[in-house]
Amino acid sequence: MPQKQRKIAIMGFRSVGKSSLTIQYVKGQFVDAYDPTVENTFTKTVKIRGQEYFLKLVDTAGQDEYSIFPHTYAIDNHGYCLVYSINNMKSFEVIRIIYDKLLDMTGKVQVPIVLVGNKLDLKSERVVAYEEGKRLADYMKADFVEVSAKCNSDVNELFTSLLMMIERVRNEVIGKPERPNKCLIS
Repeated sequence: MPQKQRKIAIMGFRSVGKSSLTIQYVKGQFVDAYDPTVENTFTKTVKIRGQEYFLKLVDTAGQDEYSIFPHTYAIDNHGYCLVYSINNMKSFEVIRIIYDKLLDMTGKVQVPIVLVGNKLDLKSERVVAYEEGKRLADYMKADFVEVSAKCNSDVNELFTSLLMMIERVRNEVIGKPERPNKCLIS
């Protein structure tokens, strides 16, 4: 099977751990120092269910409700990882705004998305309930996972889940038979 290339954008409010998640996944290490990201692209080759994937992970700058949604985030991406911090309600609220902007830009009905509640290691500081995250994910027709980039808890699973969703959506779009035009004019 030829290698498949997939591009994934990691988006969310500032300081939610987008870079930490990405670096943990790509390099297997936790970066504790916070340095605001402008935008970085990381690559990783993975094999899932016998298929090899070359991943381009776009670690985006932190978004807020006033951010201009860069057009480049809407094109050429196969999937999205929308990240909030379980100890930051504002970061959770911004996800819905990012999602709405994403739909406006892509114009697609179904976009492969995994909603990620990060910083599970800070459970004692939790302000966003698991159920709230699950409800938002259901609204977005997204997969949902809570993780800890710091403890490397479920980080691989979140990217595997997103890749499988991308493949499902692509197969549904590519595999749909053409419907004959049934418009009759008399």
